[in-house]
Amino acid sequence: MRSFTGDQLLVATHNSGKLEEITALVAPYGVKVIGAAELGLSEPAETETSFVGNARIKAQAAVQATGLPALSDDSGIVIDALGGAPGVYTADWAQTDTGRDFGIAMQRAHDELVSSGCAQPWTARFCCTLVLAWPDGQEQVFEGTAEGWIIWPMRGVQGHGYDPVFQPLGHDLTFAEMTSYDKNQISHRADAFRKLIAGCFA
Repeated sequence: MRSFTGDQLLVATHNSGKLEEITALVAPYGVKVIGAAELGLSEPAETETSFVGNARIKAQAAVQATGLPALSDDSGIVIDALGGAPGVYTADWAQTDTGRDFGIAMQRAHDELVSSGCAQPWTARFCCTLVLAWPDGQEQVFEGTAEGWIIWPMRGVQGHGYDPVFQPLGHDLTFAEMTSYDKNQISHRADAFRKLIAGCFA
């Protein structure tokens, strides 16, 4: 495992919420976080068929464009009864001509589960893969998961994406019914970031 010894970390995302979260996580270690949008970087096409593949594309593109070490992530929901779908296409299922509509994506997931004939519980997990890449070509990969199952109908108005239909293992609430604080203690992203901090910053 390689320790992060620099004082600047480029985060290959245009998501301001994600940027704030990462900034807070690494602040105790004296690292300044810079977002991709701040440097005018474009978002590369995610053409791989795995979370780690797409995260690697984003990290390496950011490193090559700036010469700075870069952190990227790719995440999504994996539903066992659908053969792992939507997986890396989690956001694509929500895409419409006018932007993303996750209500449509959740309805599609439910309809396909019903059509599959698979009995409940419909086991599923959120997955997050982080890639931390250095300019010398070395990289570290950290993977996090949150196990649970798909429920219907949707419940809750917090969170985003598929949160209203995902009930984490050991809990009675969906991610969308939890406070952001409670969700962030058990989420797939929190799991991956704990491993990143322990491996490269602690």
